[in-house]
Amino acid sequence: MYSDSDLDAAVAAGALTPEAAASLRAFVARRQTASVVDEEHFRLITGFNDIFVSIAAILLLLALGWLGKLVFPEFGAAAVAVASWGFAEFFTRRRRMALPSIVLLLSFVGAVFSLGAMLMEFKTPMTPPRVAMAVAVGAALAAGAAYAHWRRFMVPITIAAGVAAVIAAVLALLIAFAPQLRDWLNPILFLAGLAVFALAMRWDASDRERVTRRADVAFWLHLLAAPLMIHPVFAMLGLTGIIGATVSHAAAAVAIYFALALVALAIDRRAVLVSALVYVLYAISALFRAAGSVSESFALTGLVIGSALLLLSAFWHPVRRAVLGWVPAVIRSRLPAV
Repeated sequence: MYSDSDLDAAVAAGALTPEAAASLRAFVARRQTASVVDEEHFRLITGFNDIFVSIAAILLLLALGWLGKLVFPEFGAAAVAVASWGFAEFFTRRRRMALPSIVLLLSFVGAVFSLGAMLMEFKTPMTPPRVAMAVAVGAALAAGAAYAHWRRFMVPITIAAGVAAVIAAVLALLIAFAPQLRDWLNPILFLAGLAVFALAMRWDASDRERVTRRADVAFWLHLLAAPLMIHPVFAMLGLTGIIGATVSHAAAAVAIYFALALVALAIDRRAVLVSALVYVLYAISALFRAAGSVSESFALTGLVIGSALLLLSAFWHPVRRAVLGWVPAVIRSRLPAV
């Protein structure tokens, strides 16, 4: 049996052309009665060695950071950043290991963020504007680090990490210079989520068949965009509080989740559904509690939501085909085909 990583390695070595690899993937997908697009493939793990290397890398990086900060805090963050880049030269650039590449990218960007924020700290008491400015500087440096990492290694999650850093830098700057904007944090996050969603759709539209690295980049961007859009909506509607929730709150949450399901079906991305799952679980549980099933509410919620999601997964293709029938042709032409 050949894995996606084997095909990628064959293409990189010149044993297969990208077109031949894509044709093979499509042929196998057709035999399994599911298209490559709708399976929403992305590389996370190529074998147990990925897990082994990731655990070893995490332990080593934690040790470097801990021992380095005994010298001074900035040294620990710098050591982690340098080590993460160095390990990526072997495990990412040469070995092309998926999970270690993700771990090393996150540790590199996180270490650069910490280093930048710590360099902005002073011995005097840190006021809220100064803390916000330190976060802004750290996030800006992290965005630059993510860009440099992408140019060198092109790990798909890097774009999402860089975008998240840019959003954090902008938000921190806004709060530093206009603290009253804290009251508008949810609308700002929602607008940021829409911007990330648009960027994700642009990457998706450039690879409708989802056979290149661009599809993986879009996946991680969707995974970032979903909570940025969903949490502010639920928060602004008062659907995030456990105490005082009503049946109307729960019904609104279910209605929103249904709308999100239609969007997920249209764009063929399940990340939206996963990001909002915790809210709808709480909503259905509240409905059962209102009906008098207090002790069994969580179990009943799991039964309802689990059954619904399994049915949706089993009939994803025909349901998606029906949903796309209502989408205007000009938009449907930019979405993955059924």
